[in-house]
Amino acid sequence: MEFKHVSVLFEECMDGLDINPDGIYVDGTLGGGGHSSGICQRLSEKGTLIGIDRDRDALNAASKRLEQYPCNKIFVQSNYSDIKQVLEELEIEAIDGALLDLGVSSFQLDNPERGFSYMNDAPLDMRMSQDDSFTAGDVVNEYSQKELTNIISKYGEERWASRIADFIVKARKDKPLESTFELVEVIKAAIPAAARRTGPHPAKRTFQAIRIEVNDELGQLERAVEEFVDVLAPEGRLCIITFHSLEDRIVKDIFNYRANPCTCPKEFPVCVCGKKADIKKVTGKPIVPTEEETEYNPRARSAKLRVAQKL
Repeated sequence: MEFKHVSVLFEECMDGLDINPDGIYVDGTLGGGGHSSGICQRLSEKGTLIGIDRDRDALNAASKRLEQYPCNKIFVQSNYSDIKQVLEELEIEAIDGALLDLGVSSFQLDNPERGFSYMNDAPLDMRMSQDDSFTAGDVVNEYSQKELTNIISKYGEERWASRIADFIVKARKDKPLESTFELVEVIKAAIPAAARRTGPHPAKRTFQAIRIEVNDELGQLERAVEEFVDVLAPEGRLCIITFHSLEDRIVKDIFNYRANPCTCPKEFPVCVCGKKADIKKVTGKPIVPTEEETEYNPRARSAKLRVAQKL
């Protein structure tokens, strides 16, 4: 299967990175290499791209796509949250910029075997790395009703979380739920008909919640934002694209704190806590796609880009 991923907010990301042709840049969510191709186009033969992905298929596809560019290219199978370890092993102290696109790649969504999509029947998988053992099937069939309610409510922001969890637990008593379509039918049965007639696909929020749980996406993101800021060289930039409010809140809060860490009471005339900012926010409000972009790429609708620069 080929990668047919349309890179979200492509030009905005390139502008945000403000690329130095001889610099070192990290694409922490390499995918099919769409954003990385833009980075490589702007790098000289002295410049370096480090592409990181948990998915072996993504690394293989991206390395072929990027062969045409003369810059140095290093591909690493790892989690982007392990950026400090990756750079240490490469003996690189600091980078000039980094990009994180937190959306699930179209390759993974459109590949039925991976189990990410509620539109295709497949095993309940949802692993971003095939080397992991924990799957969506483990969540659906082994979590307690309370645990299911909590993750569907918190990660999916689903108002019917309690009913969905109850229906899942009842359904799996007969036999384990093994496929995406089996889970979709349970979710549809749990959500009242009137609620199913409006809004997104009834399984969308629950599938999002289970995917986040399987891959520890929010925990990894929180760690990654802090570590990427740490490894930026002075004036280096970090661009992060989020796709739902939970992700965006984490990025926004960390950017806000690193840009203004002072804990002194507001009435103090001068800072005495000694905590100093190490970044400045390049974007105040997040950058969102244009109407034109969302028309030709509907998956971009919920994307938000935030950019920070190391001081």
